Amino acid sequence: METKDNIGIKGTYEFKIIGIDGLVRNSWKVDNLVTNAGFAQLALLAGDASATPFTYLAVGTSTTTAAASQTALVAEIVDSGLARAVGTVSRITTTVANDTLQILYTWSVTGTKTIQEVGVFNAASAGTMLSRAVTGSNAVVNGDQFIITYKLKFS
Repeated sequence: METKDNIGIKGTYEFKIIGIDGLVRNSWKVDNLVTNAGFAQLALLAGDASATPFTYLAVGTSTTTAAASQTALVAEIVDSGLARAVGTVSRITTTVANDTLQILYTWSVTGTKTIQEVGVFNAASAGTMLSRAVTGSNAVVNGDQFIITYKLKFS
């Protein structure tokens, strides 16, 4: 009998912008890069009951390429109804070999911003960044609902 002792991790961000009229203006997906600090925190979570889990989503305006050594978004948005927020966390299990962590949050946008980066964190400010992705250039305007669903699949 063979055993599988390595774990694969794949993260994906799903985005949706809903206009003030209730219609979906845009939706898209991007894969993420799990950071070095994110991998270290995942290892800590496996063996330390006091470790802080990842529950926060944040967005920013930088187009800087994601790198494993990054520990924060390059230009995190802290206003315009888009400040870092704690999401609804759930575990989606398709099979034992494909457990998935999901974090979901909906922002009610004030003002206008162009979202170009996204990250998952374990604190309301600073903290450890699990992952980062560059989203492409997507404008949100006053009254929009901006929804992120982050899925981290273990296989």
